[in-house]
Amino acid sequence: MTGLSVRHRKTLALDSVDLALGTGVHGLLGPNGAGKTSLIRVLATVARPSGGRVEILGQDSADRRGRSAIRRRLGYLPQEFGYYPGFTVREFVAYVAWLKEVPAAGVPAAVERAVARVGLADRIDARIRTLSGGMVRRVGIAQAIVNDPGVLLLDEPTAGLDPEQRVEFRELLRELGARATVVVSTHLVEDVAAACTEVALLDAGRIAYRGTPEALTALGTASDGPGDHPIERGYTAALRAHRGPGAGAREAVR
Repeated sequence: MTGLSVRHRKTLALDSVDLALGTGVHGLLGPNGAGKTSLIRVLATVARPSGGRVEILGQDSADRRGRSAIRRRLGYLPQEFGYYPGFTVREFVAYVAWLKEVPAAGVPAAVERAVARVGLADRIDARIRTLSGGMVRRVGIAQAIVNDPGVLLLDEPTAGLDPEQRVEFRELLRELGARATVVVSTHLVEDVAAACTEVALLDAGRIAYRGTPEALTALGTASDGPGDHPIERGYTAALRAHRGPGAGAREAVR
């Protein structure tokens, strides 16, 4: 991303963001309204930037053919994903595989592999409308990884998952990040600490911090700010450092 800007009417959601991401699991943190979802949507090619350039997997996302090539190798789970409740898990994930142009001969095995990786092998022929909210979320993760994507974009992926499922999901993230670029937008800093190799912190549409989870945790260890865990205190410290002197007082007034 070079000079990436996104404007929603009078609101500047992203302000000239420069960011390069490689193989690994990248956590995207920030307060509500920071621009995280806007960034994910641009990377997913479902929204176009107001300015700047975005190159994904060697393709220019502004080019129509480039977008088609990107989408074949992309996995995307939005905060609210659409699905057909009357479909079985197998049917829905196979449908997404078809949309992503997975070779027909390989679709059945790809579907079973993706569903097994999210722990739903025993429910693969259940209709989605019969599943719990956490299971539906796991179906969303399965459809995002069915094409073995080179870039995987996940917006609040652990919403609705119980603690055991979140631990399993973190293990899956680490596995996927060994071969792909994984971007996880989340409010849960503990997920970032456990699974991510790098963290980018957005605030008011700009990059406020970039570093490893360990470095962010170290900021919190040296801080007496709010938070139950050092990485939570590091998150607050990084935001305040980005906002400059008086940030704490301004936040208290709000």
